[in-house]
Amino acid sequence: MKIDKWSNFDPTGLERAAKAARELDASRHAKDALSLAQMQEQTLQLEQQAKLKEYEAAIEQLKNEQIRVQAEERRKTLSEETKQHQARAQYQDKLARQRYDEQMRQQQLANEENLRKQEESVQKQEAMRRATVEREMELRHKNEMLRVEAEARARAKAERENADIIREQIRLKAAEHRQTVLESLKTAGMLFGEGFRAFVTDWDKVTATVAGLTLLAVGVYSAKNATAVAGRYIEARLGKPSLVRETSRITVLEALKHPIKVGKRLTSKAQDALEGVVLSPQLEARVRDIAIATRNTKKNKSLYRNILMYGPPGTGKTLFAKKLAVHSGMDYAIMTGGDVAPMGREGVTAMHKLFDWANTSRRGLLLFVDEADAFLRKRATEKISEDLRATLNAFLHRTGQHSNKFMLVLASNQPEQFDWAINDRIDEMVNFNLPQLEERERLVRMYFDKHILQPATEGKQRLKLAQFDYGKKCSEIARMTEGMSGREISQLAVAWQAAAYASEDGVLTEAMIDARVADAVQQHKQKMEWLKAEGAEASKESGKNPLLPFPKGTPV
Repeated sequence: MKIDKWSNFDPTGLERAAKAARELDASRHAKDALSLAQMQEQTLQLEQQAKLKEYEAAIEQLKNEQIRVQAEERRKTLSEETKQHQARAQYQDKLARQRYDEQMRQQQLANEENLRKQEESVQKQEAMRRATVEREMELRHKNEMLRVEAEARARAKAERENADIIREQIRLKAAEHRQTVLESLKTAGMLFGEGFRAFVTDWDKVTATVAGLTLLAVGVYSAKNATAVAGRYIEARLGKPSLVRETSRITVLEALKHPIKVGKRLTSKAQDALEGVVLSPQLEARVRDIAIATRNTKKNKSLYRNILMYGPPGTGKTLFAKKLAVHSGMDYAIMTGGDVAPMGREGVTAMHKLFDWANTSRRGLLLFVDEADAFLRKRATEKISEDLRATLNAFLHRTGQHSNKFMLVLASNQPEQFDWAINDRIDEMVNFNLPQLEERERLVRMYFDKHILQPATEGKQRLKLAQFDYGKKCSEIARMTEGMSGREISQLAVAWQAAAYASEDGVLTEAMIDARVADAVQQHKQKMEWLKAEGAEASKESGKNPLLPFPKGTPV
């Protein structure tokens, strides 16, 4: 079956187009439509021309881009070639350096080998020389031994052949020596006898000789005793007793060693007795009265009063004693009770020398006995040696009456252990308690200024201080250090300074201060625990001992 190709053709579109053409021809706007069609055709042509120009511009731009890409590729190629040349040059330089290093290493190895060969050659030559010298010495020694042996044989042979002659010579020499000695003895005896006979028969010579010997003996004895007396006088006036640990009294030796220091001390004015001493208001008023009374006693040349200062260690007893002596215009001498017992039998002599030396002071002497309970213990209940008992008796003998030459100041942590005779010699007792909150704050501020602020402001030392509220920090530290003594607070300030010196930049920060304070508080607690345990053990021992009526440390 043959299919017509126009069977599926739809003529509707052509019909509509023909109809539109007839309507357009019949319309009065046919010319306008034609003009519009022409304008549309022109517009299409212009658009085609614009697109053609854009296409040409795009082609031109593509050409430029190709030129730029080619130039960039050429530049990259040159850069890569340059890098390749540089890498090749560096590699060649590296190879040259390696060749040079290898040549140097080979040369060094060759030099070391030559040096080793030279050293071996020198060692061989030295060994040969040493062997030659040893051989020469051996041969020389053999020759010397042969010579000595030959000489000894010749000498022995000669002595054997001349034995009779030698014996005869020895006999003659001995006889001659014996005759000479006998003649000398006879001559000496005759001379001595004649001289003694002449001396005895002449009574004037006998009298003069006896008088001379008597005068010689008297002179020797007098010189010996005069020297001893002069030595004791010089020791009492110029020397320092062995029991004295520290003194402000000027000696001749000290004046020669430190003349400027001695001059300043002589020209210094009297200081306040409480300068640098921090005490409670009640205790401060009492010790100030003591200082005024002592100064007036010194001016009026009256009798000094003996004082006992007792309390925990580190509360300012020794410091106040020094200040009291300087304030009163007196010299001070410090001795420790623990130095008396080791002296044994020499303790009595040393004690008398101490008080003899004290009585020679023109300005008056304040004798401060620290740790006095170490040797002034009760003689009835305490077990002390006979030497210490004798020393205690000597001390009681020299302090039985008041003196206008010296003032006795005793310091003790356990005054209840004193002998009753010691208590009878004390005129006034002063209790130095631990500082309270107000006193601790004053101490903290004083030592903070002395050990921290002053070195930091002077700038001479490696110490700087960080920025924080110093006053508030001192008040806080005073509250934290409850129960601590003045010495412990001073040690705490020194620990701050040491912490600053140990740091890398030398700056003392608030954290460093807090750390040292915490350590000090912890250490104080540990000390108190040890003290409490020691007190409990002592109480237990005193309860078992019938000779101790009170536990050790109990106030009487």
